[in-house]
Amino acid sequence: MSSTQPSLEPGPGATAAPHWRTYGPLGLHPILVHAMEAFNEQGYHGTSVRDIAGRVGVTVPALYYHYENKQALLATLLETSMKDVLDRCRAAAAEAGDDPLSRFCAMVESIVLYMAHRKGLAFLDTEIRSLEPGNRARYVALRDYLEHMLLDTVEAGIARGLFTTPIPADAVRAVLIMCQGVANWYRADGPLSAEEIARRHVLLSLGTVGHPGATAGRYTLPRS
Repeated sequence: MSSTQPSLEPGPGATAAPHWRTYGPLGLHPILVHAMEAFNEQGYHGTSVRDIAGRVGVTVPALYYHYENKQALLATLLETSMKDVLDRCRAAAAEAGDDPLSRFCAMVESIVLYMAHRKGLAFLDTEIRSLEPGNRARYVALRDYLEHMLLDTVEAGIARGLFTTPIPADAVRAVLIMCQGVANWYRADGPLSAEEIARRHVLLSLGTVGHPGATAGRYTLPRS
């Protein structure tokens, strides 16, 4: 692809219009699964095509039959990940309706759940520095799309007096950085479930955008 305009079609690991809180098997081609694991363990530059082929159990020429090169593997994984989180975020926003507060909470929840349930894919965002210019431009455009979805919701909330942050763009970036960090530290066997972590991050995010009381409906935590 030579164009820098992102395609918003589901990636090869995505399913059609999944419920945004539901996570099944990853559904990636085995080559992509092993490439993802190798990149996460050794880094993009520390991983060779021969290493990935060995993990899959195929020859290097057989791997090249499916993917042009190592860069194509990384670009496919990153775009697949971003398209999936975008699909889920849009579904969460649509389910929440027109109220900016409900939309914001649902969108943040969907992002955090993705970072926890798909941490292997989400963690690869750290390899954005390894993307070649064209691939990087497409991926950044997808990330920007997600950021603008959240920003539009926050600005709508400010207009209705629901949020009070004087710096909405900075607040949204802070929220996204905080949510994305979950992929770095979340453990399925940890003390909190992905759902509880998402709930807490919604409350933290509400504070970041200046929602009075920083509580909202199902996201309110019980007093200790």
